[in-house]
Amino acid sequence: MSSSLKYEGLKFSKGSVAKVADPLAVEQALQININNKSFTVVMQTPGAEKELVYGLLYGEDVLKKDSVFELELQTNKSGFIELVNVHCDEQKLGKGYLSTRSLLSVSSCGICGKQELGDLNSGESSLAAGETFSIAALQKMQQHMFDQQTLFKETGGCHGVAAFDAGGKMLALFEDIGRHNALDKVVGKLLYDKTLDQASVISFSGRVSYEIVSKSFRAKIPVIIAVSATSSLAVDFAKEFGLTLVAFARGDQFTCYANPSRILH
Repeated sequence: MSSSLKYEGLKFSKGSVAKVADPLAVEQALQININNKSFTVVMQTPGAEKELVYGLLYGEDVLKKDSVFELELQTNKSGFIELVNVHCDEQKLGKGYLSTRSLLSVSSCGICGKQELGDLNSGESSLAAGETFSIAALQKMQQHMFDQQTLFKETGGCHGVAAFDAGGKMLALFEDIGRHNALDKVVGKLLYDKTLDQASVISFSGRVSYEIVSKSFRAKIPVIIAVSATSSLAVDFAKEFGLTLVAFARGDQFTCYANPSRILH
């Protein structure tokens, strides 16, 4: 099933009007149930729903790396998956299961479904210093992601996230209408492939919010490099979590806001 659909429109340009049929990135709701009970709803671009669910529930501390579960998929009349039911032993679920999201998690949200400010604290120690990276190596990874963003080239309306190992090898790449969804799909893919421990860098096409930092920390991926801006809370928590956070990475310039010791210069 395609991740884009063509829609007709009228294009106004330099005094003329022309009918066009442009490909637009699909956005639709995906309901996630756990043992037949509603957990959350996300707005996402169809495709890689299994990876999205695993990555999201891992990031929310519901599923673990070694969790045993089965997924039941339900499609709508258009053939898109509209519901994923996760069957698993509730006694082995993480504490995130007790914080069932009551709000609709839209594709561009920040801290979705968090009921108290205390929920923002991870309770985990910060990441160790680890590997270092040259500026050229980080730029090469970012460009590799750009080159592979086929849906963005087609529609101009989606985000891309890619994970790389310390040697610059791309481990996973996904595009989605939602920034967080794309990252969840990447983490889910790494979990399925059992390569999460190899991931060292996340290349990100959008803005970095607190939740992006939180998900990266949960996955123990120490470096984030993003094209767009970052929020103040993202920087604060990146410093606390021990993540290297790079934003405004465009051309031969970027700005590191947290833990620059991993960057060689």
